[in-house]
Formats: sequence, structure tokens, C-alpha cells
Amino acid sequence: MILFVRDLTVIDFSYLCQQRGLLGESYIVDVELQGDLDATSMVFDFGSVKKVIKKAIDQLVDHKLAYPAQASCLTHRSEQHTDILQWHSARGSIQIASPFEAHVAINTLAIDEHSVAAFLVEQIKPLLPANVQKLTFTLRAEKSASFYYHYSHGLKKHDGNCQRIAHGHRSTIEIFHNGMLSPRLNKYWTERWQDIYLATAEDQITADQCRYLQPNDGDWCFQYQAPQGQFEITIPQTHCEIVPCDTTVECLADYIAGQLQQREAGSYKVVAYEGVGKGAIAVI
Repeated sequence: MILFVRDLTVIDFSYLCQQRGLLGESYIVDVELQGDLDATSMVFDFGSVKKVIKKAIDQLVDHKLAYPAQASCLTHRSEQHTDILQWHSARGSIQIASPFEAHVAINTLAIDEHSVAAFLVEQIKPLLPANVQKLTFTLRAEKSASFYYHYSHGLKKHDGNCQRIAHGHRSTIEIFHNGMLSPRLNKYWTERWQDIYLATAEDQITADQCRYLQPNDGDWCFQYQAPQGQFEITIPQTHCEIVPCDTTVECLADYIAGQLQQREAGSYKVVAYEGVGKGAIAVI
């Protein structure tokens, strides 16, 4: 017998890619459990799917930075409670220092939906009762006819895991100019923020202020203290945009609207998503 749950949760996270650098992603999670019926005539109680499986996914990957432990372009070291990564990508070198719980190592050469799904099976299957013989995860991006971009960021003021300096999302955007949906403006912003790191101006530091990292010439450096600890990142300027606000979706929607009005007069409505099914609307 096979038990299934569609749209169990969404994993919002970032990962390191050899070609694209630091990449924000949002995967919708479907799960199947195959096995014999237990004493209650169930494979596994639906309530327990959320209590056990969703909780484990949240703890293992969600709002973390995933990196492929087998990749030759990775350098990894630890200092006290801090995980320090250096990643040599086609877009330049990226360095990130975070508390241990902000990163997850996956034993693979590359991060994708298949390697993440295999990792989840390996970690979660032992948590299930013996009658569940097989566990299958399907990770998929949201189907969308709209424009979207991938971004990574960190929210230092957040009480939860959004404070981690390198987590991210795959996000739809809808821009209306003078009441009409504008494919031209949507295309512009998705190209401008394709695989971007969005940083807050007040978090920028100089290279000699870095505590854990040794940035390359010309890299931008950012650092902040949050409830979970100290975070740092250095990243090529071409891989980053600095904004004069926090990078909450509310502030980003407002920032986009303001930038649009500076470029071209008129009224604007910006519908900015943060991952799947949630976001903010700015009207100006």
C-alpha cells in the first residue's frame, strides 16, 4: 500500500552551484510512504506525516545553505561554533561564515532536487515505524507562467531561521504599470535579479573588518550579529545588489516600486513573492 501527501511543505533554502554561484531555491515537497498496514489499518497517520516528516525537513534543510560535500571547488573549515565555507564558482569566489546550524552538507557532487531528495530519505527513513518499507520524496519548482528570479539573503532582525545570511527563494514577480501588467518591466527585474544575493547597505563592512573570511580584491563584504550568532559573507560585486533597506519581501516590493518610478513616471503595483504562495504588494 502507498500513502501519499502532495504539497506537504515548501523548502526555502540556498545552495552552492559551480556554474551559478550562490542560488536561492524553493522546492514544493511531495511524499510517498510504501508499506504494510499497522494495527490501526494505516501505513502512517496523516497527522504524523506533518509532525514527523515535515518537522524533520524543516530542521534538516529549510532556511539553510546546502553545499555538495564531494565538490572539488569547496574548501571547508570550522572555528569554535562557526562553519566557514569557500566556494570557487564560474561567477567567482564566495565565502560564508555562519553558525553550524545554518549550513547542511549533502554527500554529493552537485545540489539539485534529486540529491536533496535522496538526502532527506537517508535522514528521515530511520525515524519512521518498521512497517514503512519505502519512503520517496519528489521535489519540484512551482509551475508558473509568470516571471521569476532566484535570490539569497539574510534577515538579521528575524527571531527564527530567516536570520541566516545565506538562505533564499525562487520567487515570482508581477509588475503593473498604470494598471496594466507589464511584461517588459517583469523581464527587466527578473534579469536584474537572476541568481542574485541581496544585501542590506548597513551590513556592509570593509575587508579588514572580516572576522573569519579573507575576501578577494573587489569583493563586497557583509557581516551582522543575530540571535543565532555572527554571520559573514564575501561575494563578487556582479553577484550582489545592495539595497538601502532590510531584505524582507515587504521592503523589497517597496524598493522595486520606488526604483521603477524613478525610471519612468506613472503608477505602479508590485506583487513580490517570497517563495511559493506568500509575499507582499507595494502600490505607488
